Amino acid sequence: MLLAEKSKNKLLETAKLVSQKAYAPYSHFNVGAAVLSNNDQIFSGCNVENASFGATICAERVAITKAISEGASKILALALFTPTSTLTMPCGVCRQVMSEFMDPTSIIYISSLTKTVSFHFKELFPNPFNKTDLQKTSIHEK
Repeated sequence: MLLAEKSKNKLLETAKLVSQKAYAPYSHFNVGAAVLSNNDQIFSGCNVENASFGATICAERVAITKAISEGASKILALALFTPTSTLTMPCGVCRQVMSEFMDPTSIIYISSLTKTVSFHFKELFPNPFNKTDLQKTSIHEK
């Protein structure tokens, strides 16, 4: 599913704007994300760091959880922005969370100050762990 140029640009601009709100006093690495939900709404998020590094939450997960908490059930597209000269890919934890709410053909836009690329989600995370894997355990078999 490719987005219309206008929708793509709005998603990317939203991610760029929200990156300026990041709370990143430790890494100084501001990240912004924006998602387009199945109910045609855009939700944004920025990274929020914590002195207890494990409590830090990435921009992608902030945007996704906002969308889900507001009634979305699927994410059709995600834009990720970092104010860097090179592209920064989502971390493994974010890819796993994305796999819960995105289809393999959902579009991911990765953007920096100099470049934007797009991928289908399955290109970034071809074999995610999912609820089907949980049903394969002997604990659930009768």
